[in-house]
Amino acid sequence: MPAGAVVWTGVRALVYASAFVALWGWLAYEAHLRDVPFGFPLPGWVAPIGVALMPVGGAIVLACIATFVLRGRGTPAPFDAPREFVASGPYRWVRNPMYLGGFLVLAGYALCAVSFAALLVAFAMLAAAHAFTVLYEEPALERRFGDRYRAYRARTRRWIPRPPRIGAGSGG
Repeated sequence: MPAGAVVWTGVRALVYASAFVALWGWLAYEAHLRDVPFGFPLPGWVAPIGVALMPVGGAIVLACIATFVLRGRGTPAPFDAPREFVASGPYRWVRNPMYLGGFLVLAGYALCAVSFAALLVAFAMLAAAHAFTVLYEEPALERRFGDRYRAYRARTRRWIPRPPRIGAGSGG
């Protein structure tokens, strides 16, 4: 892919990912503002855990974007999906690392803010990602990439990361 195309794809990917993070971040912030009715404050000692989770999640998301742009020649957005099958980078460890990274960012924010309501938003995002994955993404990937995707799905877990199997290949 020519350098100009890589840059343009990278810009699109960052815009889409930023919009996704901004939407869920805004929802978490709004939920945090309404924590009082829950009457269930998180303990203050969780804040440093949140400080650690946010950059880890952000790094995972950025690694996923880079993998989609450079290896998949596309973006994470379903309407501008990668043209090549991607089973490398973070996708060697788990099928949905970008959603997991986003969850870590949101959960990290909730812990930093010591906000039970924001933590509920993080889990709502994960539930929405699961529904989207099962109902749309996986069937679409199976139709598009066939046996290659089925083999990947058989060796790579959906949500719980594990080291790639030796000899399983990067898959692209």
